[in-house]
Amino acid sequence: MTPPWDEETEEDGAGTMVRPYTITRGRTAPERDDFSLITVLTTAERPVDDHGAPLRVGRLQPEHRMILDRCRRPAAVAEVSAGLDLPVSVTKILLADLVAQGLLLARAPLTVARASGGANMGLLAAVRDGLRRL
Repeated sequence: MTPPWDEETEEDGAGTMVRPYTITRGRTAPERDDFSLITVLTTAERPVDDHGAPLRVGRLQPEHRMILDRCRRPAAVAEVSAGLDLPVSVTKILLADLVAQGLLLARAPLTVARASGGANMGLLAAVRDGLRRL
């Protein structure tokens, strides 16, 4: 019988501890801290620099590429993190990198609600009443 702390399990545990540190190049916090779990992210269609010239995508890590691919359709921070199978804190660092480069657009969820005409108060009241009946 193999003990639960065998080498294979130990390697898997060590790999998950080193990998996020490597992915973020040792950073433990994003440059910006305004991302919430429901911040909506979208890949920039035609990213341009401050002078209006098209941005040339430099060397991106595989995780950065996966984020850009995932965010072709609007996605929340939590969705992106789950899709990458990385901790939210690590994902936020990667997202901040892409936003800083102009490759990814971030919008607060309230902005999205306002853009779609605001919250439907009747629907919210119906949901509240339904939850109370449970």
